[in-house]
Amino acid sequence: MLETKNYEFWFVAGSQFLYGEETLKEVARDVEDMTEKLNASGKLPYKVVCKGVMTTAEGITNFMKEVNYHDEVAGVITWMHTFSPAKNWIRGTKLLQKPLLHLATQYLNNIPYDTIDFDYMNLNQSAHGDREYGYLNSRLGINNKIVYGYWGDEEVQQEIADWQDVAVAYNESFNIRVCRFGDTMRDVAVTEGDKVEAQIQLGWTVDYWPVGELVDVIDAIDEKDVDTEYAKLQQDYTLNIQHNSAEKFEDSVRYQLREYLGIKKFLDDKGYNAFCTNFQDLKGLKQLPGLAAQLLMRDGYGFAAEGDWKHAALTRLLKILSHNDRTVFMEDYTLDLRKGHEAILGAHMLEVDPTIASDKPRVEVHPLDIGDKEDPARLVFTGADGDGIDVTIADFRDGFRIISYPVECRKAEAETPHLPVAKQLWTPKVGLKEGATQWIKAGGGHHTVLSFTIKESQIHDLAMMFGTDLVEIC
Repeated sequence: MLETKNYEFWFVAGSQFLYGEETLKEVARDVEDMTEKLNASGKLPYKVVCKGVMTTAEGITNFMKEVNYHDEVAGVITWMHTFSPAKNWIRGTKLLQKPLLHLATQYLNNIPYDTIDFDYMNLNQSAHGDREYGYLNSRLGINNKIVYGYWGDEEVQQEIADWQDVAVAYNESFNIRVCRFGDTMRDVAVTEGDKVEAQIQLGWTVDYWPVGELVDVIDAIDEKDVDTEYAKLQQDYTLNIQHNSAEKFEDSVRYQLREYLGIKKFLDDKGYNAFCTNFQDLKGLKQLPGLAAQLLMRDGYGFAAEGDWKHAALTRLLKILSHNDRTVFMEDYTLDLRKGHEAILGAHMLEVDPTIASDKPRVEVHPLDIGDKEDPARLVFTGADGDGIDVTIADFRDGFRIISYPVECRKAEAETPHLPVAKQLWTPKVGLKEGATQWIKAGGGHHTVLSFTIKESQIHDLAMMFGTDLVEIC
């Protein structure tokens, strides 16, 4: 299953000694109160830990070093409660290796006209403290997030929560390990990429393993374990025998479950959390993994077809960001170009994650006119209605490029009895013609990750953290 560390975020306020000891004590009390109430709000997916008030360059530098050292800390939230001279933040900020959120807020959300005096002003100087601090981050070229507004408002808390999810995904990206069973599909350009650069820039480790070594693990799976998974399958999905004999159907399904258990064991034993396969390299396998890949994606593993390791890693990354909620590997399959119906039909030969199903998925066995193997079992279902975002990643010689657009997702307009696959319709919100033209112009490929839960702002923040080129089509 998809699991991440029990991350936390450290929260500090900026100030200076010129205000006096009493003011600094009040600043500390305010920060502690904000921390307690943010955690109690129920809006944040990860705990905020109050680390007090920063007043000196030495203290800030040591604090940032501690952030880097502690693996459980996913990022830093800063707030300039009073006027904090930004030169104090230079060294520490340059050393920081984790995401930074500048919370531009104020402890109180109003101006107390009847009582406001210079003592109040000494304590509440966020209005210009934030600008001093923002200038420094801009000059340093820091890819930090700025959340502006009253910290007690739900929309501000939601922005913090969204950023926390992105920051955790960024940290976890350096733990993504992709196992390649076979190489990329022959003669295809867009699935190629620089694996060393991916590890440098994105943190992804990508390794090749011969399919034969996987076959040995699959063949050694105990029949009793297959029995257990078959019983679970009967509970969760509809087994649709159709034109097959009962024996053929069960044999195909059981082999896919054997593949599921074997791939899972192989990945877990060797520390991988994403994988890719290629129908051109199946020596020793009876079937191309279909149902097996779908079940592994349901569990949170990253996957992509045709040896596309980049999208296997991207799938895993965005599943982390979305808490594995309706975020799936997808492919632009075919088009509806009729006026008023413009849409992309997303699908794949076999491998689409069932977490987006609007109906109860059916386990079916059909021939696959590619790969020259036995008829594979797969889950067949219809996708869902709703807003989403479609994301791809491409490798150019000068670095990686993330391309995305918001989409309107719809169920397929009719069943496809002669195309037994999982399917999902979507249309770019800028229109199919405009969206697809910009996508193609930017070099976006046919493999994508489609999510019903990730926001455009989160993809923007993620690309900023990585320092990758981003094309937002909206």
